[in-house]
Amino acid sequence: MNQKSFLKSMLIAMLALSTLAYANEEKTAAKADPVKGEALFTAGDAARGIPACVACHGDAGNSTITQNPKLAGQHSAYLVKQLTNFTEPGRNNPVMTMTAKALTPDDVKNVAAYLSAQAPKPGSAKNKDIVEIGKKIYRAGISEKNIPACAGCHSPNGAGIPGQFPRIASQHQDYVIAQLTNFRAGTRSNNVPMATIAKRMSDDEMKAVADYVAGLK
Repeated sequence: MNQKSFLKSMLIAMLALSTLAYANEEKTAAKADPVKGEALFTAGDAARGIPACVACHGDAGNSTITQNPKLAGQHSAYLVKQLTNFTEPGRNNPVMTMTAKALTPDDVKNVAAYLSAQAPKPGSAKNKDIVEIGKKIYRAGISEKNIPACAGCHSPNGAGIPGQFPRIASQHQDYVIAQLTNFRAGTRSNNVPMATIAKRMSDDEMKAVADYVAGLK
């Protein structure tokens, strides 16, 4: 084979590989299916050991168990990230880790697509004595402790920023307090900025912010 034929063969081979890679990329980037996501969320998949998410996270993602987060209306990118993180050391939870490891990447995208389209039910603040303190921290932070305003990332109404920061409006107080505590203790380490902020917060400050967040809509 002369040099010209060799180069031609190499070019053909490279084009074939590029075409195959593109086809695989297109397949990987398949659009999420919220209908399949709803079926998995509602009924689980016993054959694969996947429990029904609705048992802990409530109908359409509106959890009524205050220790479990409301997922309705949460940004799909954030849900995908968290489900992925549950399979890694940064966010370990026995139940969620087991479930997340049983899910395929398509399962994760489908469930996230379903939940992000659901309407979150509003919550409410419980303690009027501390909600104003929470409001001040959420909107302005605490400058002397170098705690930034929560609204800077999670938006003034708690809706978050799709693809960047999660929705926290109407979230259960107990869940928010638990996550801030976990960030402070290092038992949740999948978000460095949140861990840094939480380490500067007292228990009372966490409770106040959590109560204010619960009432956001």
